[in-house]
Amino acid sequence: MMNRRDVLRAGSLLALGAGSTALTASCAAPTTGLRDGFVDAHVHVWTPDLARYPLASGLTADGMKPPSFTPEELLGHARPSGVERIVLIQMSFYRFNNAYMLDTIRRFPGVFSGVGIVDETAPDVADRMRELSRQGVRGFRINPGSRPVEEWIGSPGMETMWRTADKLGLAICPLINPAALPSLDRTCERHPGTTVVIDHFARVGIDGTIRDSDLDALCRLARFPRVHVKVSAFYALGRKAAPYLDLAPMIRRVLDAYGPERLMWGSDCPFQVQGNHAYGPSVELIRDRLDFLSAGDRRSLLRGTAERVFFS
Repeated sequence: MMNRRDVLRAGSLLALGAGSTALTASCAAPTTGLRDGFVDAHVHVWTPDLARYPLASGLTADGMKPPSFTPEELLGHARPSGVERIVLIQMSFYRFNNAYMLDTIRRFPGVFSGVGIVDETAPDVADRMRELSRQGVRGFRINPGSRPVEEWIGSPGMETMWRTADKLGLAICPLINPAALPSLDRTCERHPGTTVVIDHFARVGIDGTIRDSDLDALCRLARFPRVHVKVSAFYALGRKAAPYLDLAPMIRRVLDAYGPERLMWGSDCPFQVQGNHAYGPSVELIRDRLDFLSAGDRRSLLRGTAERVFFS
């Protein structure tokens, strides 16, 4: 008898004509020439040109680390690894001023999509979302900051954002910790039509420990068919060391729960390329390692899912 994961795998393998793969987490040979055309679903860019693109109130250049990460610098890391398109996440340095991200999207037609940030407390938040969507924004990052999670996610402004995203076919992209997953679950129940893309496994394992209870809460959200998960920020999770194979059981858990068509890989640059970390090992974990991934799984994680959500 086949379970849900077996059915998903069988469909992918039949469609792609791929062979079976072993259920191990090791260094596998690269699969079926999967070498380029990838989409990095999570990157930040910023510029040292503070005259043209000023920082948000209360922030200074001292907090910009690294001091510069322009799209040109980003592409220098991404293109050698076969990444051709990238989803930009509005950087907190600029808060609600999405100008640098929007200018980057315009400067590189077809290369970048965007996830913006808006002020949910503003009376015109729905109008602002519509305007940004016309400029290449396909999702909106939400984060509680220092506010109590229930108060934040259940606020009138958040309700407006979720309804507007549903109406416009845009994604809501929560940057949250595992403790916020039950609140997110209840919000998804109220808004089942809204596309959701959870950043960085909901930061499961950010303190170095990947807890079953946290993964259970994350995987429980898979019952909502419009919820997706970013398989991203490897440098920040678990042991925080390449080749990141300690993350294999967590990746397998979310793969079994969501299926490959609702998972997308992201580097979280520039943070993925700081210190002892580099861009290549992040791609390679999905492209070349993790023998439980089929060729179809790899295509979905490295291109198909992000392409459908952020570039269609």
